[in-house]
Amino acid sequence: MMNRLKFSSAARQHGVVLIFALIVLLILAIGAVAVLRSVNTSLLNAGNLAFHRDLVNQAEQAVSSVMTEFKTTGLPAGAGITTTNTTASLQAANYSATALPTNAQGVPLALLDNAAFALVATPGLAPAGNDLPGATPDVTIRYIIDRLCTAVPATVIATSSTCVQSTGLPTGGTANRNTAVAPPSATVYRISVRVDGPRNTQAFLQTTFTKPD
Repeated sequence: MMNRLKFSSAARQHGVVLIFALIVLLILAIGAVAVLRSVNTSLLNAGNLAFHRDLVNQAEQAVSSVMTEFKTTGLPAGAGITTTNTTASLQAANYSATALPTNAQGVPLALLDNAAFALVATPGLAPAGNDLPGATPDVTIRYIIDRLCTAVPATVIATSSTCVQSTGLPTGGTANRNTAVAPPSATVYRISVRVDGPRNTQAFLQTTFTKPD
């Protein structure tokens, strides 16, 4: 009788150990799944950050290219914007002679909506439009230039009453410098760029520059 009782007690103990082992295995499995999901999320975020950094680099190159063209021979679209015709908006060159409305972050609303963009610029890749191709086929670069003026000046020469003006003392030697002489003024222009990339990634870049009237 005693042997039978001892055998029954040992069997029950083995059964309890098995249940605890299964519970531990279940907890470990859940933890492993959570770790895998966390790793996948981290890899996805790292990939998105890499895409975003690449888009920002491409946007910076586009800004440099457009700015150089604008300040010298005209825009890539060949519209030929020069110091004598910046008073008129030119849709064919993605150029607005007055400041465009923006959102709270300062991004022109025209860059956020395709229909609004088509009213002030030319969408689409060349030769149909002025959008710039990216480094890869799945990247497109859209830009717009606006002059920071509240109204189109009556003359080619803009004034501080209607436009944001930048002034600065001439650089160089200090001998016989006459600080009473007003430094030359230059109108401020703004370039805003939107880059669309893979995985619905977007990057916005904006900078200002001056161009004498």
